Amino acid sequence: MNIHKINLRHLRAFHETARAGSISAAASEVHLSQPAVTQALAKLEKTLSVSLFVRSRGGIFLTEPGARFHDRVARVQDHLQKGAERCSRAGGRKRSGGFQHFDHLLTSAQLRALLAVEDAGNFSWAARRVGIAQPALYRTARDVERLSGVTFYEKTAQGIALTPAAQALALSARLAYAELKQGIDEINAWLGHDSAEVVIGTMPLARSHVLPMAINELTHLRPDVRVRVVDGPYADLLHGLRHGQLDLLVGALRDPVPADDVEQAPLFDDALAILARSGHPLSEQETVTIRDLAAYAWVTPPEGVPTRVLFDSLFFQAGIEAPRRIVETSSQIVLRGLLMGSDRLTILSPHQVRLEMEQGLLSQLNVELNAASRTIGLSTRKHWQPTATQSLLLDLLTEAAHKRVD
Repeated sequence: MNIHKINLRHLRAFHETARAGSISAAASEVHLSQPAVTQALAKLEKTLSVSLFVRSRGGIFLTEPGARFHDRVARVQDHLQKGAERCSRAGGRKRSGGFQHFDHLLTSAQLRALLAVEDAGNFSWAARRVGIAQPALYRTARDVERLSGVTFYEKTAQGIALTPAAQALALSARLAYAELKQGIDEINAWLGHDSAEVVIGTMPLARSHVLPMAINELTHLRPDVRVRVVDGPYADLLHGLRHGQLDLLVGALRDPVPADDVEQAPLFDDALAILARSGHPLSEQETVTIRDLAAYAWVTPPEGVPTRVLFDSLFFQAGIEAPRRIVETSSQIVLRGLLMGSDRLTILSPHQVRLEMEQGLLSQLNVELNAASRTIGLSTRKHWQPTATQSLLLDLLTEAAHKRVD
């Protein structure tokens, strides 16, 4: 189901009907006739393939799936309302321009156009992504400016960029659609076909052992669930998490927490070691000093990554200048190749190269690191409300982490 095609006004009619327990009260709130609200609810139920209400002489009441879906729709409405408020503040909307509660007037087509322009940076490319003619997308995208009374788009050397006001609304729209997707997944699970897609952002250590174990168990318990694992630079993964494009992020935690809207929960502490190729000159020494390490070239992650912070502090605390001959990479494949093909060193978790060490390709140097470690855990959006399937995955990740430690 394409969540971007669900009618936002139908959702608002549903929300107000559920809140008031009356179609007539909802009609007054959303400024529609009672037959129009009744028709909107019928179309929404047909789209979702489930009855949302039980109608009787005593009134109209939510069904079990209707109550669950209403919780999600309430969160959708909240995201859009807050997004509209932040948009107006950022854009400095004048009282004479736009509508005060323009989130009540937004359509799915308008938000879809806004998000497409943000992704494409160009009206023509955005139109191709959405699958409509460029003039139609342009008009739809500009309609949001008219409703809000603020400027949404500005020309740049690269094309079209969203203003801070538009970015505020776009962020809320993405979170609203993520919430809507969760609501639809919950309905499908209630209907007996849990075909939800869980999207996980991951960093190296998590995908070497803990995450595969949890995913295997999840798909054993829920065979129809689809799992998509996304890796990449931490900044990109964090952006995806905060914008609702990832459900959770698994990997090394940051200190301090990288954003106010993100929460972190530890899974386990992972000890680090100095690694080199088997047969490295330092591998024959019974004791390796920090000064010995400074004489060699290194492979390190980029600045800001927890392991890189540990690398820098290793030499700083010893009062020795850190090696300048370094190669920065986040790629485990590149790292392994550099280590095995040279005398370079790296600081890494032995678990990430367990197979190479068992095969005798890499070895751990005898260096006292003063219990250097990093915390591996989960990052989620603050106030995120996982579905039953997502909660199950969180439990399985915790179990896999405990098995790893044991």
